Amino acid sequence: MEKKVMSQEELLEKKESLIKQYNAVHSKSKRPVLLSKKERKVLGIGKDEGRASVRAIRIPSTKVKLVIDLIRGKSLDEAYGIVMHTPRAASEILYKLLKSAEANAVNNNELDRELLYVAEIYANQGPTLKRIMARAQGRANRIRKRTSNITVVLKEKNQ
Repeated sequence: MEKKVMSQEELLEKKESLIKQYNAVHSKSKRPVLLSKKERKVLGIGKDEGRASVRAIRIPSTKVKLVIDLIRGKSLDEAYGIVMHTPRAASEILYKLLKSAEANAVNNNELDRELLYVAEIYANQGPTLKRIMARAQGRANRIRKRTSNITVVLKEKNQ
C-alpha cells in the first residue's frame, strides 16, 4: 500500500486541503497526518520554528528532566540564564542545544531572535548500555548506564 508521490504543482494546487488535513486530529491516534519531507517543504510546514536534538547522551533522562522543567515555556534569554546558573551535568548540553536551535530558527527560517521562546522541550530515554560488575562468590550484577535523547523546539511569541 504505497502512498502516491505528488509533484510540486499538484501539491500547490491542493495546498489548502492538505494543510486542513494536516491540522485535523486523526480519530484514533490523535496525531496529525504524516507528510513527506518534500510535502512539508512545499507547504511551508515547520518554517515557524527552530528545532535541535541530540541523541544518546550519557546522562539519564530523569536527571535531564530536572533542568528541562525549569526552562519550558521561558523566553530564550531567560532560558540561557537559568541553564548557565544551574549546577547540573545536563546544563552544559542543554546550553549547546539551545544555541543550535536558535541558530536553526534565525538562519534557516528567518525568525526574530528577540521573540523566540522554548515552545517544546523533552527528554526521552535513549539506548541503555549494559555492563557487568563482579560480586562475591563468582556472581555478577548488571549495571545499566542510561542515556537520553533531548529535543528542543523554539517558536516566536505571538504579540
